[in-house]
Amino acid sequence: MRGLRCAVMTVLLAVCGLASAPALAESLNGSSQHLMMKLVAESDHPKAGAPLTIALATTPETGWHGYWRNPGDAGFPATFDWTLPPGAKAGEPEWPVPTTLLIAGLMNYVYEAPYAPLVTIQVPAGLAVGTKFPVRLKTSYLVCSATICVPEEKALSLDLTIGDGAPSQAAAFAGWRQAIPKPLDAGATYAASNGTMRIAVPFPASAKIDKAYFFPVTTGAIENGAAQTVTRDGDRLTITTKVAANAKTGGPIEGVLRIGDGQGLGVKATPGAVAEAAGGDATSASGESLWLTALIAFAGAVLGGLILNIMPCVFPILSLKALSLARGGASEKDARGEALAYTAGVVLVCLGLGGAILALRAGGSAVGWAFQLQHPGAIVALLLLSTAIAFNLAGLFEVPTPRFAGESGASGAFATGALAAFIATPCTGPFMGAALGAALVLPWPAALAVFGGLGIGLSLPFLAIGFIPSWRRWLPKPGAWMETFRHILSVPMFLTAIALGWVLGRQTGVDTLTLALVAVLAVGAVLWIGGSRQRKGKSFGVVAQVLLLVVFVGSAVLISRAPPVAAKTATAGDEAFTEAKLASLRAEKRPVFVYFTADWCLTCKVNEKAAIDTTGVRDAFAKHKVAALIGDWTDGDPVMGRFIQAHNRAGVPLYLYYAPGAAEPTVLPQVLTPGLLKGLGA
Repeated sequence: MRGLRCAVMTVLLAVCGLASAPALAESLNGSSQHLMMKLVAESDHPKAGAPLTIALATTPETGWHGYWRNPGDAGFPATFDWTLPPGAKAGEPEWPVPTTLLIAGLMNYVYEAPYAPLVTIQVPAGLAVGTKFPVRLKTSYLVCSATICVPEEKALSLDLTIGDGAPSQAAAFAGWRQAIPKPLDAGATYAASNGTMRIAVPFPASAKIDKAYFFPVTTGAIENGAAQTVTRDGDRLTITTKVAANAKTGGPIEGVLRIGDGQGLGVKATPGAVAEAAGGDATSASGESLWLTALIAFAGAVLGGLILNIMPCVFPILSLKALSLARGGASEKDARGEALAYTAGVVLVCLGLGGAILALRAGGSAVGWAFQLQHPGAIVALLLLSTAIAFNLAGLFEVPTPRFAGESGASGAFATGALAAFIATPCTGPFMGAALGAALVLPWPAALAVFGGLGIGLSLPFLAIGFIPSWRRWLPKPGAWMETFRHILSVPMFLTAIALGWVLGRQTGVDTLTLALVAVLAVGAVLWIGGSRQRKGKSFGVVAQVLLLVVFVGSAVLISRAPPVAAKTATAGDEAFTEAKLASLRAEKRPVFVYFTADWCLTCKVNEKAAIDTTGVRDAFAKHKVAALIGDWTDGDPVMGRFIQAHNRAGVPLYLYYAPGAAEPTVLPQVLTPGLLKGLGA
């Protein structure tokens, strides 16, 4: 009876549309506005031989809705008829997570807000740059309001030109991809008995879920309009609902599990044992687990921040700040005041960066820790800042305000703390990756607490020196040696500046690096002139400070507009990471080592030099036939960013090992050793 009712409803909806001749005529000639559509290419100049993603950007008229790939109990799915240049091929559409619409007991899966199915088109190889690449689409679909349904048909076109494949709609596609369900790596199972369907989905107990609902892609498996009960038991989530009438079970059931507004996971469940859902307050248990995860992540962030103090860009600033207390003979009250001010500067910067990351990710961007280093303008600002600090430590000049490293006073301590936190962002140390990755799935207050914990860890040494008098007594007595030590500390800062210059050159090319070096020389000249004035008893000069500001801002703006260099190729014989390449290697039952890196990541480069690119490790990989893939995230590729995010990491480094036949990868430590890597595949 229910199947008959669904069929009758669909026919009646179509008849209602046919009865409205003006609406039908309007739709067939392409002028209907019930669903406003346009084709949008991720790149206006697709690259020959590479995939091109096309979005069908759709906006329903107010009060109307379009349908998902499985329309539910009524309606019909859209059809796509592509006309492409010879050799080009369009894949199946990827649909965003829909919403539910229940009418008279019939469940519909619809879109009432703007949405965009994504289609990947394989551009044929061998096309010359400048070749026209026209894309044509004829689509038929059903659009409905609360009182009427209208079948519509549209012809859409897009004229592209073969080029370098550079993205032209990166921000829009990042948002659209955010709404596409992410594939669930782990396998789900289902069991049907006595008219009840239970689907067990692996889902971390620490991960947040909201408005959970299972949308079936496989039709005829579950009763669409039946209520769904979702329970959590540790790392398992169970959906309980009714089996569809006359359902034929035994094969896989595919669907989408909604985990939040516009967020979902692609699920493929196979027949298997599914335990009865555990009783009790699952939400309460999940909440306890959530806050336990937050506490562990906070502790990891504190420990990771503490380790950051030994990094070459932070250690000189911390050392001078600590010695300034010994040199100045500060009272207990002043020492504690400076320690608190330094901590406040560090924590506020970490909270600011964490808040920016959370806000950008909420807007659909796949950013992570040190996201600003993916932009050349931020690199050049850090480069000039590091150079200025290095010149200061070398004795070229002194700047009385703001009070940077080595100056006393609460305002100087606050500025020094803020500087230390900002300049430490290229670094990711042990414990930080897991902690910041966990922050991305926590509620925003807990996530900000984790970023604050990073700041607390970074400020702990100076906080301890300020509050523990015996620690200050261990510091060396002031003397002439401090000036020599200060000059020695300029060396790691100069090395930091050189490293940032190398990153900038890798990102934007030699021409832009040359411009940055000119800016460095300009900064050096201004500082030398100001330092000469100071040695003669004169002030640094307002004009000099204005010139410094102009050089900083002007260089950052000019360099941020520089075009990126061509995509870098993998080193050491490793292949560049793509999800398709990874899937291909896993299908061959090959062991696979995947490492994600960036030119600005110090930990990454140390691991590559000391472990990954060593002769012993490479010989072991060859012996055990371990394939190595490198994911270069220097330029912030959003696709790679989403893959990193899926493994609960906020940035790089990330090291994954896929054993042959394993359902999920093993996440390796952030500090690698040759011995650990040699054992892979054995």
